[in-house]
Amino acid sequence: MVRDFERDDGGLRVVFGTGTLARLRDELDRLGGRRALVLSTPRRGELVSRVVAGLGGAAAGVFDGAVMHTPVEVTEAALARAAEAGADSVVSVGGGTTTGLGKAVAYRLGVPHVVLPTTYAGSEVTPVLGETAGGRKTTTTDPAIRPDTVIYDVSLTTGLPWPVTVASAVNSMAHAVEALYAPGRTGATDRMATESIAALATGLRQLATGSGEARAELLYGAYLAGLCLGAVGMGLHHKLCHTLGGSFGLPHAPLHTVVLPYAMDYNAPAAREAMRAVAGALGVADAPAGLQRFTRSLGGPADLAGLGFGEADVDRAAGLATERPYPNPRPVTRDGVADLLRRALTGQSIGGPR
Repeated sequence: MVRDFERDDGGLRVVFGTGTLARLRDELDRLGGRRALVLSTPRRGELVSRVVAGLGGAAAGVFDGAVMHTPVEVTEAALARAAEAGADSVVSVGGGTTTGLGKAVAYRLGVPHVVLPTTYAGSEVTPVLGETAGGRKTTTTDPAIRPDTVIYDVSLTTGLPWPVTVASAVNSMAHAVEALYAPGRTGATDRMATESIAALATGLRQLATGSGEARAELLYGAYLAGLCLGAVGMGLHHKLCHTLGGSFGLPHAPLHTVVLPYAMDYNAPAAREAMRAVAGALGVADAPAGLQRFTRSLGGPADLAGLGFGEADVDRAAGLATERPYPNPRPVTRDGVADLLRRALTGQSIGGPR
């Protein structure tokens, strides 16, 4: 299926297609941006050079120090660079790490923000900002956090390595899964969530076999998942991943990939309708076990130990993840979370003996 569209919805403008990087200067002009600070992670010089060239005289400078989990000290360094460059706007080019920094900078400065995603994070369309300070990751939600324009250029994702592709897509899928049992869910978010899961699963299968418009499907699925994340609250899975990422420094997308099936399994007894919807979208009989088998068949990460999490970390992580109440279909207990973490630590197969 060809994915090529433009949408303006409630202050968010989306341009989706292939070769849409060429639209960057026009989209920045539309927002009144004249001097944009370009943000990225390190070692993205070639792509950043293309973005700067596309901006022409509207490029004020570059900050390439974006770091996972958006540490506040990195944000402060980027703000200093923005002031030095006289920037009146921000362009983020990269995955969720760069988008997070772009949100933090644009929100603090009150300037326009354009995002060019290169992964399947989905966070580019949300009003949510997660930041890390003092070993704790906290989340702020405000309509002003959401970027003004997102330019999806499928061609920017074609070089994404396979392991990153799998983890990024499943990370995005987590947004849609939790939207299906969120307190604020609606018929519209349910439809977006199931379409997102189906598109992400289809894209991964197509990419593995070299068929179809795989990258476009993956990017479209991530876009829908991001809309779900921005529309409703998230539960245990996201709280746990924020805890493990912010307090233990675990890599964001691989962490989501490992934890999601276990969080689904934990919630399944209290979210049977949601699990049926996920199973249908994935084309499997049982949602948690089916997703775990699917991600492992694609070579995705299988356990927390491989990401640097240890048995000695379990009790502290369980305590942090349960210190404040939050909506979740099944009551969240410290013992329950500790059991989930121990199973994820060793990569225990879901559906087998506990």
